[in-house]
Amino acid sequence: MAKHLKNKKKRSIIENKSKFDSLKQFLPILLFIVFSSFAANGQETRNPGTDAMGKVVKLYPNPATSYIIFDLQKNSQKGLTISVYNFLGKKMYESQNVSEKTTLTLTDFTRGVYIYHLIDQSGKVLDTGKFQVSR
Repeated sequence: MAKHLKNKKKRSIIENKSKFDSLKQFLPILLFIVFSSFAANGQETRNPGTDAMGKVVKLYPNPATSYIIFDLQKNSQKGLTISVYNFLGKKMYESQNVSEKTTLTLTDFTRGVYIYHLIDQSGKVLDTGKFQVSR
């Protein structure tokens, strides 16, 4: 009986060792994923200006059906341009010297995702984002 228990213990130790060996193979991959997710800054590194001064444009309603309002924040400068592109890159709308609240009527827009750029007088993109048209 004692010999049977020793063989059973020996087998469980060997099985656990094989499980540990397979875990050792995946451990470097798991560590890489965990550490790279901590190191990644995502959107922050792409456009640090919006984090430092906050979003320049708030838009609503999003998703939109018939219109969308671009609401510029109080501290925004004058002479700004809003450009809207469809997901394929075609310019769908552009307005220069926009007011604090600009309403865009979406009659010529089909269902989909659109990207906007808020551009200053020198051509620098101050803010960018996306909105969805759903009908």
